[in-house]
Amino acid sequence: MKKLVLALLTGAAVLAAALIPSGPPVQAATPGFASAVSAIKQTSWQTNNSVNALAIAGNTVFAGGLFTRLRQPGKASGQAPEALRSYVAAFDRTTGRPTAFAPVLNGPVYAIATSPDGKWVVIGGDFTTVNGIRRSKIAMFSVATGKLVAAWDPVVAARVKALAIYGNSVFIGGAFRAIDGATRNRLGAVRLIQGDLLPWNPNANNDVYAVDVADNGTRVFVGGPFSTINGKDHYSLAMLNNTTGAAFAFPAAAAIPKPTATCTTRVKDIDTLGDNVYVSNGGDGGGCYDGVLAAQVSTGKLLWQNKCLGATEAIKAIGSWLYKGSHAHNCSSSPNGFPDGTGTHYLLVESTINGNLGPWFPNTDANPKSTTQVGPLAMAGTATDLWVGGDFLHVNGTIQVGITRFTNTPGGAAPAVPKAPTLTATSSGRVYVSYTDSYDLDNLTLTYNVFRGSLNVGSNKYTTYFWQPRKTYQVVDRGLARGSSYTYHVEVHDGRNIMKGANATVKIP
Repeated sequence: MKKLVLALLTGAAVLAAALIPSGPPVQAATPGFASAVSAIKQTSWQTNNSVNALAIAGNTVFAGGLFTRLRQPGKASGQAPEALRSYVAAFDRTTGRPTAFAPVLNGPVYAIATSPDGKWVVIGGDFTTVNGIRRSKIAMFSVATGKLVAAWDPVVAARVKALAIYGNSVFIGGAFRAIDGATRNRLGAVRLIQGDLLPWNPNANNDVYAVDVADNGTRVFVGGPFSTINGKDHYSLAMLNNTTGAAFAFPAAAAIPKPTATCTTRVKDIDTLGDNVYVSNGGDGGGCYDGVLAAQVSTGKLLWQNKCLGATEAIKAIGSWLYKGSHAHNCSSSPNGFPDGTGTHYLLVESTINGNLGPWFPNTDANPKSTTQVGPLAMAGTATDLWVGGDFLHVNGTIQVGITRFTNTPGGAAPAVPKAPTLTATSSGRVYVSYTDSYDLDNLTLTYNVFRGSLNVGSNKYTTYFWQPRKTYQVVDRGLARGSSYTYHVEVHDGRNIMKGANATVKIP
């Protein structure tokens, strides 16, 4: 289970977060941002190639992918000495610096999971050796020591693409047809401590891209381009018994459209939190389903579905927010969503209550020379931070290759500086102060204060998304003396940051 380090928000914080997407957004609270983390990129080292998988254990973040080196924050290739890391690395959650964890692999990593007790980390991918020792597509390390667990050596016949851990079971998904010589078609499980094969055998007829376990351990969710589980129709998504592998009825899975001559979609990522499971999809073909759905674990019932276009590669639920990494280019189907033509929005957040877009708009790019060319590919986080991995080269317009992090450090992104107001004076002693709204990359509702000199003559709250056309509002200032001149400006407040606009002056005729 990739999220394994689950941190709880306080009841007050959960309530405050829940209020924002379920109705008109409210003013940001003290942190200066309205979701669990801000849109400000925090300092962390980089990789020299894509990060495909992330997992957290305590204060350590494990990353796996196609990279072979790490480099310092903000540095381009060749600007500073690089640290060798072959396809897997670990970072300090507090500083973003790499740890000494540096096993030597001979092939890429596509999946990482940490045990609920934080003691073990399991990696999966294409490798066949670790530190010169045979390991067939899967390996386990001690989190405390960073050492390979010598006696733990399941043999997986082909690529491991997904991992999840619950109790003493490691659930494995990928492209393989056997584990330890026994038939296991793309899904299987081994014991966490002993490493021996378990009878869990769901038998998928095509590759598995995502595996996660319900927080209570009673259900295992699997996704990918498969169409059957144990010979029965389960297209792209299934909910399985954690011991037998039998598929439960899962009504929400019907929301994923089956292939047509022009469209194919498949599950890319799965994340569970409480009694909810969140599922992301990516499609081939114009207008195919690329969005996210939420379902109830206990019943399998569909709760909501977001149909933004642009494949969703990674998701992470934190409190009342679902963070998503995608190459979304059209969310016009979502309330207040952006239409095609506003660019690619690689990082977004949705309400876990209804799937509507929330107040978090950092951005990455996608490396056009990478094998994937999609931007974000993996997410991991707690209540205080979110780590994102992928094939990107920049984050928020600055160099940051492969991996980045966002935290709940107070401050957040400041609103855009408001323009000077437009003033119209009348002989009756009135000034009509017209001003355009601003925007903020981690808030939706901002407070606009209009000042005549140092006197606040109008205060209003308005909700804006940065991709929307700017709106114009007006405040009327009365009782002014004829023949006198007055100066006005607008200040925009997001709960912590205040941005002051330029002055404008007018004379009363």
